[in-house]
Amino acid sequence: MIEGSNREEEAPPRLIRGERGWWFLGPGGIARLGDGHLTPARTLRPDVERGLREQGLFTVRPSRSYSLTVLTATGCNLGCAYCFQNLDQDAGGTSPPRIASVRLTSGVIAEILTFVGRRQAESGLDGLVLTIFGGEPLLNPRGCRELLERAAGYGLRGAGMISNGTLLTPRLARQLAGLGLRFVQVTFDGDRPDHDRIRVRRKGGGTFDAIVDAMAAMTETTSLRCDLRVNVSARNVAGVDALVERLAAALDPSRCSIHFARVGDAGVGYEDTLAYSDDLADRFIRWQRRALDLGFAVPRPRVRRPCKACSYRDGKYGAVVNPDGALYSCWTTAGRPGWRVGTARDGYLPRERTEDRWVTCEDTYGRADDTRGAARFRDRVDAAHLDHLSATGRLRA
Repeated sequence: MIEGSNREEEAPPRLIRGERGWWFLGPGGIARLGDGHLTPARTLRPDVERGLREQGLFTVRPSRSYSLTVLTATGCNLGCAYCFQNLDQDAGGTSPPRIASVRLTSGVIAEILTFVGRRQAESGLDGLVLTIFGGEPLLNPRGCRELLERAAGYGLRGAGMISNGTLLTPRLARQLAGLGLRFVQVTFDGDRPDHDRIRVRRKGGGTFDAIVDAMAAMTETTSLRCDLRVNVSARNVAGVDALVERLAAALDPSRCSIHFARVGDAGVGYEDTLAYSDDLADRFIRWQRRALDLGFAVPRPRVRRPCKACSYRDGKYGAVVNPDGALYSCWTTAGRPGWRVGTARDGYLPRERTEDRWVTCEDTYGRADDTRGAARFRDRVDAAHLDHLSATGRLRA
């Protein structure tokens, strides 16, 4: 469990070794340092730290917005074996049992936004950042539209959707964009052959071409940006190079960002055999550099900051809400039996009743026995990315 505060030094900086010197990543920015800026123990010299503080690189910019994640539907038209919302496996099939199916209604939207208004007032916030989530949120397009429309009255400053992309039509994309949606995140599980074995419809059949076609139509007809998440596992790692090329040919890279994420065991029996290694790090580095060369945006490394929803108890700065109005500490537990921590109507349960239910999203897919390996892997990939951005003149862009 993480107990957070809104203090400026809440996000510890990172110091990682690059090709030439060191990279300092703080909540307020990035700086390149030489060996002479560090002590023999490889910590910042006091005068260097003081200078970085004076430049604001240690400063967390306080957010004025409440961070709200709402599941508009918990059902899904796909049957991915590794989904954290599965309750068990469907050996050899495409319909693993899932959390209970619920859809967001007008009455619950009213309860959720009333709850948000109270939290904004209590925390001194005047804006709202909304994430529309599922299941597959577009199984309830009416709920998505109504939620966006009514959220405008609470200072909506940004809205995104996490979707599998198969149900997004140009007409619906235009409607959502007109109501304030700014981006849609979709996931690919390797190149087409691997993806179509892993990311399957519950009734059978692959989804690769349907997702690509929907994203191409969306970016051609709306201002929405596309965030491409590439899941990397032992099942698909060999095809990711080809995937990057295929996506660049089928989509407009200038309208897309892309990031690569190692996928582990979500706790329902999905085999986790892809180790953190120098070889895997080199692959990530190669994919990121090729994506940049093809015109995709690749997120810059940053300091890890607390999640607004699960790092602060009792929903002070953010919340995750199920379609039935139930509150959960994190999107990874939403809808799962026994993990509810309150309701939008009545607020959070007493802390002594949620102590064992309050989990964070930070290490959902991490392996507890390899946290050092994960940290070394992340540092190697992030340092190489910063080196490349600097060498190609993109760091200040």
